[in-house]
Amino acid sequence: MDLNNVFKNNEKWIKDKLAVDANYFEDLGKGQKPELLYIGCSDSRVTAEDLMGLGPGEVFVHRNIANMVIGTDLNAMSVVDYAVTHLKVNHVVVCGHYACGGVKAAMQSADLGVLNGWLRNIRDVYRIHHTELNAITCEEKKYDRLVELNVKEQCVNLIKTAAVQKAYRDRGLKVHGWVFDVHTGKLIDLKIDFEKYLKDIMEIYHLD
Repeated sequence: MDLNNVFKNNEKWIKDKLAVDANYFEDLGKGQKPELLYIGCSDSRVTAEDLMGLGPGEVFVHRNIANMVIGTDLNAMSVVDYAVTHLKVNHVVVCGHYACGGVKAAMQSADLGVLNGWLRNIRDVYRIHHTELNAITCEEKKYDRLVELNVKEQCVNLIKTAAVQKAYRDRGLKVHGWVFDVHTGKLIDLKIDFEKYLKDIMEIYHLD
């Protein structure tokens, strides 16, 4: 890759934007008011705004390996708190994707060094759902299902947070679980039952 092309592309992008709207960057500099927080995978094939057809200022984005929401990850928790409490987004989405390298790596019996601690969280998802997953004989379908179940568990992790619970009570914020199919480009809504999971965990994770 010739990095000089990146700057040339940037110049073209600026010209294209200004050709449509002369005040584009002036308006962009006035601030952001996104309705959506998107938590996705760092995979280079999964570009958040593009796959949703959204532009700058419309979605607040956090990405990491395998779209994890871990309570001890100060980066992710800071993003959630800022987006929910200060930007006051009304929707939080966890979006996984099929053919996820992080999910697949988590299921290999290999020492991956610094990644071991991170991937252990995905192995925990497998442990929770091992009966269902072990019944799937096709390895590819098993990984696809683990991707979906990982999204579900990360949504549950979001629901455990004080910021999300308070925003749900105050303004009806919702958590959603999606999967992006890299083979077709389709965005799939897993239809996570937000209210059900919130009710199920409230006895233990209720936070005022």
